[in-house]
Amino acid sequence: MGLMEQYRAKLVSAGQAVSVVKSGDWVDYNFGLAQPVTLDKALAARKDGLQDVKVRGGLALQPLHIVEADPKREHFCYNSWHLSGYERKLSDQGLCHYIPMIYRNMPLFYRKSLEVDVAMFTVAPMDAQGNFSFSLTNSASKAIAEKAKIVILEINERLPVVAGGRENCIHISEVDFIVEGDSPELPVITPAAVSDVDKKIAAIILANIQDGATIQLGVGALPNAVGTMIAESDLKNLGMHTEMLVDAFMTMAKAGKITNSVKNIDTGKGVFSFCAGSRELYEWVRDNPNLASMPIDYANDPHTMAQNDNLVTINNCIEVDLFGQVTSETSGSRQISGTGGQLDFLTGGYLSRGGKSFICFTSTFTDKRTGQMYSRIQPHLPECAVVTNPRTQAHYLVTEWGIADLAGRSTWERAERIISIAHPAFCEDLIKGAEKLGIWRQSNKRG
Repeated sequence: MGLMEQYRAKLVSAGQAVSVVKSGDWVDYNFGLAQPVTLDKALAARKDGLQDVKVRGGLALQPLHIVEADPKREHFCYNSWHLSGYERKLSDQGLCHYIPMIYRNMPLFYRKSLEVDVAMFTVAPMDAQGNFSFSLTNSASKAIAEKAKIVILEINERLPVVAGGRENCIHISEVDFIVEGDSPELPVITPAAVSDVDKKIAAIILANIQDGATIQLGVGALPNAVGTMIAESDLKNLGMHTEMLVDAFMTMAKAGKITNSVKNIDTGKGVFSFCAGSRELYEWVRDNPNLASMPIDYANDPHTMAQNDNLVTINNCIEVDLFGQVTSETSGSRQISGTGGQLDFLTGGYLSRGGKSFICFTSTFTDKRTGQMYSRIQPHLPECAVVTNPRTQAHYLVTEWGIADLAGRSTWERAERIISIAHPAFCEDLIKGAEKLGIWRQSNKRG
């Protein structure tokens, strides 16, 4: 049977496709821009005939019909690998549970531990070889499809094909059903506004980047500020090895800063595992020969990324304590986002010859309701806060007040260095906190 004959034989309506879902099933929606739209609507429409259908997803960038149609969670139970802003609101309402993970382990979780009755996710149209590109979401797509008892693909003609990579597509022979979706516009992420404080922090990091470095950026205003400054700098021959492809990489590449020419591995290719940003970014990705879409267990493997010399990793956090513990995902017990790949890149950047791993944050934040200013550096993390990066992996912390190198430092040295980059208004209280914790020496100095 030819490819088009196979295609037509597996082509069904969305309603027919989701009819395979049974009460009690585990259904996987995949991650980010791979999450289904037409199939999600069709599954939500079946809610009255279903009970206890557990759905996994992550970084949902648009409303989920199975959740919106079932506000009492009588039929569907949605779970997320990494909370987007939308999923954070669902979590606050008790409509979304977080799945703890270190991102590089996600394919392994599927292959070794998880049950998937039905996988349904969005892909680009089939090519002449019978392959469907995973497009903007490689992540753990192949592992999910391998483990699923039934695989349903939803076609979105707007999804770009990624020219190169590994485990970046699925063949029609591995698919059970195909649904030609409505091909809606792809959700976008608007880059966060960059403040003057962000620019100060970015300038500190920029001074620690050299020609030929390979760059990883997280999402948010600070990484975006670094990328913008790099694009305007004299740096050259930079490389890209990241989990998330964001607009800042496109900006740097168009400015001629990213060439990937001196990388030790994947030379000539910018490595990423998933992408979210502007429509311009999605078009830049389309058939771009300078990009490689990799599964997350490759892109986020610390020992793989560390083969690139001078790997510089740049990520945000929420709070830090005087031991060097970092939370980047919770505010107290409230789940904000997820561990994601931060610990992966924190580790890999330090393993790289000449590499550096930066966790950056503004030294303070202001409560929008009261207008009161608080320090992001605390003697100890709030009760129930989740440690994203343990103190044993703490390297460079950066605020607008400077940089603190914690690698290999004792508890009192860490306290001294962390307090040195705190807002001056909070330093005395932090010293008192360090004294109570027994990690302050009388010989310690600030600044």
